[in-house]
Amino acid sequence: MPSFDGSPARAASLMRIGITCYPTYGGSGIVATELGMELAARGHDVHFITYANPIRLDPGLPRIHYHEVEVTSYPLFQYPPYTLSLSSRMAEVAERYNLDLLHVHYAIPHAISAFLAREMLAPKRYLPVVTTLHGTDITLVGTEPGLFPITKFGMERSDGITTISDYLRVRTEEVFGIGPDRVRVIHNFVNCRLYHPAEHEPEVPTLLHVSNFRPVKRVQDCIRILAEVRKQHPAARLLLAGDGPERAPAERLAWELGVAANVEFLGKQDHVERLFPQAHILLMPSDYEAFGLAALEAMACGVVPVSTRCGGVPELITDGHDGFLEGVGDYQAQAARVAELIGNPNRRRRMALAARRTAETRFDTEAVIAQYETFYREMCDKLH
Repeated sequence: MPSFDGSPARAASLMRIGITCYPTYGGSGIVATELGMELAARGHDVHFITYANPIRLDPGLPRIHYHEVEVTSYPLFQYPPYTLSLSSRMAEVAERYNLDLLHVHYAIPHAISAFLAREMLAPKRYLPVVTTLHGTDITLVGTEPGLFPITKFGMERSDGITTISDYLRVRTEEVFGIGPDRVRVIHNFVNCRLYHPAEHEPEVPTLLHVSNFRPVKRVQDCIRILAEVRKQHPAARLLLAGDGPERAPAERLAWELGVAANVEFLGKQDHVERLFPQAHILLMPSDYEAFGLAALEAMACGVVPVSTRCGGVPELITDGHDGFLEGVGDYQAQAARVAELIGNPNRRRRMALAARRTAETRFDTEAVIAQYETFYREMCDKLH
């Protein structure tokens, strides 16, 4: 991680930032947590405000503070009023620690809670709110008829909006009518000092899939891809990291296709930077990806991604250069690419080096975190 140089000029630009995210195994929470840790490493004070400690947040890090949101259980409420409890906690932390701004990840309910917190503080001060859209909050949750108006309201009342891909910026404009001048694209990022290739590549051809095992991730396609690949490369194996509703169907399919002995279900993993270097190829056969964070982390580790051509993935992967892109559901074409990489180690190594260069030159934390810092200061400067 970058380190704080302690200079007076640097100190004058430091900020106190509140971050709210879903603290579970999902891309938005991972990005928010990694962002907070990188900001703290640069000298900012970062306050996480959420209902549980984010999964990738290591305890005891300097300038990192965690404020748990306690939700009242009361017979009057059929459902716990988390949005209101979060608003109160945001306002309390912002006032107590004199936060410069709130940065919320995922529009619902976090942008609404931040808006309410800002209104609570309004008699004393104005608290800027930055909302980052990660994908399904726009393409799935926000388009539900019952949630569309409140999602649009939350975005319109945010002082600044960022998206993790240009694809998502366009979708935000199309679905919600949010003008492009209001949305800043700041891509996902990876710490290339933490995520790096192994000194020695695995001896056995190893495929890897990392996700939350929701249906959109098409985990069963990974099993089908392995079955096809093993027709040419019998030693190939598949590692599946994560858990969710598609795990049991994937396990059944592995037995049905006769590849269960070559599939290992690893469950949820907190330190995926140690896992990626154990593979040659990442499988990402999703129906939809707003960006493809797992692919970026794999690329930083010199692991070649074989993905579907969907969402914002083409902004990350250049087909045939640092990875492959195929059609959604076309597991046979994806398997052919995997078999090609296994059968041609020299090409795979060239693509692995290209993948690493893409991560280093376009998506490393040194460049991307600075974009967030600039955006934060722009939002705060509006007040003066």
